[in-house]
Amino acid sequence: VLRRPGGTETLEGIGAFSGLSRRELGKLAGWTYGVEGPAGEELTKEGRLAHEFFVIEDGSAEVRAGGERIAELGAGDFFGEIALLDGVPRTATVIATTALRLIVMSAQEFRRMEQELPAVADRVRAAVRARLAD
Repeated sequence: VLRRPGGTETLEGIGAFSGLSRRELGKLAGWTYGVEGPAGEELTKEGRLAHEFFVIEDGSAEVRAGGERIAELGAGDFFGEIALLDGVPRTATVIATTALRLIVMSAQEFRRMEQELPAVADRVRAAVRARLAD
């Protein structure tokens, strides 16, 4: 996995972060970093403790729960938020189906985002509710 700094330009194109000011994007970028990984890499493991929130910048991944494929994610999609928001173990395993570029936020920085950019946290929660309703 190759680690690189995050940037406001990258975040601007992500739906959950759209409409943020340059200042807010700058703050958010300071809380994130980028990683690149190969196809086949397991990004999260169902039942494990959560330490990060992920946004797919480029590439795709498969979501599996109980050993069954439940979703395919692509650029702009995010994952890892349920465990961070609810304080529970990971609810699914996510595996890269192509090479990926990800934007990553640690659990500590995710909590900071909830406090300092509540509108973004509200969008993430709304997406979770919609995802769980499907």
